[in-house]
Amino acid sequence: MKIAIIGGGIVGLSIGYKLQLIKGNKVTLFEKEQEVGLHQSGRNSGVLHCGLAYKPGSLKAKLAVNGIKQMISFCKKNNINHEICGKIVVAQNDLEIKNLDNVFKRGKKNGLNGLKFLSNSELKIREPYVSAKKSLLVPEEGIVDYKGVMKCLENQIKEYGGSIKLSSNIKKIQNRINKIHINNVDDEFDLLINCSGLQADITFKNLTKEKRPLKIVPFRGEYYKLTESAKKLVNHLIYPVGNPKFPFLGVHFTKMINGDREVGPNAVLSLKREGYSNTDISISEMYDYITYPGFLKFIGKNFLFCMNEFSTSLLKSSFLNKAKILIPELRSEDIYSGPAGVRAQAIKYNGELHMDFEVIRKNNQIHLLNTPSPAATASLSIADYIIENYIT
Repeated sequence: MKIAIIGGGIVGLSIGYKLQLIKGNKVTLFEKEQEVGLHQSGRNSGVLHCGLAYKPGSLKAKLAVNGIKQMISFCKKNNINHEICGKIVVAQNDLEIKNLDNVFKRGKKNGLNGLKFLSNSELKIREPYVSAKKSLLVPEEGIVDYKGVMKCLENQIKEYGGSIKLSSNIKKIQNRINKIHINNVDDEFDLLINCSGLQADITFKNLTKEKRPLKIVPFRGEYYKLTESAKKLVNHLIYPVGNPKFPFLGVHFTKMINGDREVGPNAVLSLKREGYSNTDISISEMYDYITYPGFLKFIGKNFLFCMNEFSTSLLKSSFLNKAKILIPELRSEDIYSGPAGVRAQAIKYNGELHMDFEVIRKNNQIHLLNTPSPAATASLSIADYIIENYIT
């Protein structure tokens, strides 16, 4: 079977890799940029998520739990840098303690091992600078070189007989009898899979000529890096318990696989789908979502949250104040501007955030419309899910 995949992020590459392993398949992956993984996949925090807080029984939980096992195995087999360093989740008040207790219960139901509430003395041994009323150790979480993972997947697709077409932006196809003809490459395929991430809903609209069942709204996540002298403040992944109302994890501290330490991200409405700073603006893309009823309903319900996040983008002091909740000794001179990523946040027409994966098959087209975190960790498991439920 000849298969076209649109999108060279980690999900598209993982699906391409798994499909190319199946005898008789010929995969061609199309990526609009000059190299793979330049957007969401190459700009995340590099964390291996084990499925701690996801709703038990949800697709997100199932894929994360299986996905981290597959990802670790893949990294070991291919000598890709990774480390199971553990995560500490902290609560600062009574409401957060209640949320942390619920997170613990979810983690147990999802089959996580070694979850443990830490005493104050145990926390201080592991993280001397962290402030918390209650803390939870998650020993199975870790960090990984996702760019290394993607490079390996790219090479293995080619080694097993597939191909990667860079600088190839697929916008128009023709449906023929049991075939899909891609106009600008003049080739036909039996199956097309849309893994275009931030562009997934637009790709769906362009290829199916149908109304989008949801829209992608871009939220930029900005990070600061810790100076060399401040790295001692962070030994693990350190997360707030978070607000279960939102998929955004809140400002947290990340131990990076290259030895760096980062703090972030915020969640700021981006003015462009692939806009990594406040000066990246696309009027047409902004118009597409600011006129969307679902987006307007979301803003109406969460205006204060959005303004608060925006303040952390404009003012370093505002960002620092959020970070100091976790590590009070952090100073302004301890951090400097780091990278930014953009989250493809799917919003429904009723204004609700789409929290789980969304896949639609239209004839011989498969569209991954929403692949939220932990999609990077779960990418190999997502590939299995797509093959088992939408192809075979």
